[in-house]
Amino acid sequence: MNTGRRQWLRGAAAASLAAAVPLAARAQGSAHWPAKPLQLIVPWPAGGATDLTLRVLCEEAKPFLGETIVIINKPGAAGTQVANLLKQAEPDGYTIGQMPITVYRYALMNKVAWSPLKDFSPILQVAGTTFGLLVPADSAWKTFGDMLQWAKAHQGELLLGSTGIGTTAHLAMEEILLQNQIKYVHVPYKGTTDQMLAIATRQIMAGVNSTGFTPWLEQGKMRLLAVFSAARNPRWPEVPTMRELGYPNAVYTSPWGIAAPAGTPPEIIQKLQSALARAVHTPRHLQELARFEQDLEYLDTADYAKALRASVAHECKLLDRMHLLSQTCPVPTT
Repeated sequence: MNTGRRQWLRGAAAASLAAAVPLAARAQGSAHWPAKPLQLIVPWPAGGATDLTLRVLCEEAKPFLGETIVIINKPGAAGTQVANLLKQAEPDGYTIGQMPITVYRYALMNKVAWSPLKDFSPILQVAGTTFGLLVPADSAWKTFGDMLQWAKAHQGELLLGSTGIGTTAHLAMEEILLQNQIKYVHVPYKGTTDQMLAIATRQIMAGVNSTGFTPWLEQGKMRLLAVFSAARNPRWPEVPTMRELGYPNAVYTSPWGIAAPAGTPPEIIQKLQSALARAVHTPRHLQELARFEQDLEYLDTADYAKALRASVAHECKLLDRMHLLSQTCPVPTT
């Protein structure tokens, strides 16, 4: 065998060995995982509702996982800070992140450095929130039908508030009003308190928000006309869902879940899903969700991934109609 041929064979063997080493190391690492504490990136301030429920979830998961999960708070940018941090993390199962639906929606509305359907591996979906359509307590509108009838007869005069452009509250109402070809004035607010005060004092005619509206209802300052959940809320059993009112796709709960960096070994994803799923369903965690008026919307890894793709496809179409889409949809919308 000539010298050149011999050198080529040595080089090929070395390259094969080098490629095999990381795979072998990863397989060995997966078998002994976890061998140290994990980090959970939470894109909200410490002490908030989601942060507190996640702290309980992490504590409940420790006996099933065998290691501690340490929460790392990275608030800001509407909950999307987690995206870049998770994309940059090693896919070894030791860094995971809480994924609000805004991570996926923001990537449709803006140019970002991540691809939510490619750069993250879903683990499980945990919870969502009840959104409702509210009017002042003394409003003449007793039902959603009353409001709809008035808005059709007074095109462009309905003043309706949300918690910001492109938020779940905005998209939830926009879809229904577009379907009914109703023109209205959208009034975005920076937060729940400002929006609730505007409804209660009749600065706007109606508004959509999550269950931060509960105290205002209990004080008799506003009326709940409908909710955007799949089923009626036990707290307000007399209030219909938008689905019942003839809008089968109008289910908006702003669900959130937990994901890992893309490339995390499937066996580690399975271990995470198993431990976290058991923790999610513990009485203590369920009580914590209820304390902050969050609804359990558990999905396993496969169903969570499927739901994310369906949500992105649905919102792509809606954002396009609203002229808020900044890129080609990453999944088919037909």
